Amino acid sequence: MAQTGVRVDPYTNFNFLVELDGIAQASFMECTGIESVTEVIENRQGGQNTTVLKAPGKTTYSDLTLKWGLTDSTELWEWRQAIIEGRVLRKNGSIVVYDLANKREVVRWNFVNAWPTKWEGPAFHATGHETAVETLVLVHEGITRAV
Repeated sequence: MAQTGVRVDPYTNFNFLVELDGIAQASFMECTGIESVTEVIENRQGGQNTTVLKAPGKTTYSDLTLKWGLTDSTELWEWRQAIIEGRVLRKNGSIVVYDLANKREVVRWNFVNAWPTKWEGPAFHATGHETAVETLVLVHEGITRAV
């Protein structure tokens, strides 16, 4: 619990790392889709005409989308290619947030049994000057917060 009079700043969204079993990809510029949703099951009971009882149903997890600047690294491409060839290689991973000094891990989400469902190559523009960005979408079977 926070102490009275002690300032607690929220963490920034740019100082993060994505870890994937056995893949040494450098850093990612974006990671989105950290989300879970539990369906609502509505039940009407006799004698209670003014309200509907609500209970939790199954929980689903959103796909994780990773974006990074194009390099000569092929590890993520090869992982996606294995899926296309029918070799499902599931990996566990983590999304880790660090403090501003980049010395201390402050938040970690662990996801399990992930595999790439979509790869998107960079868009090229003859007059552009932005970084060429690749995108990989991962499906997974659950995410938990560890810190």
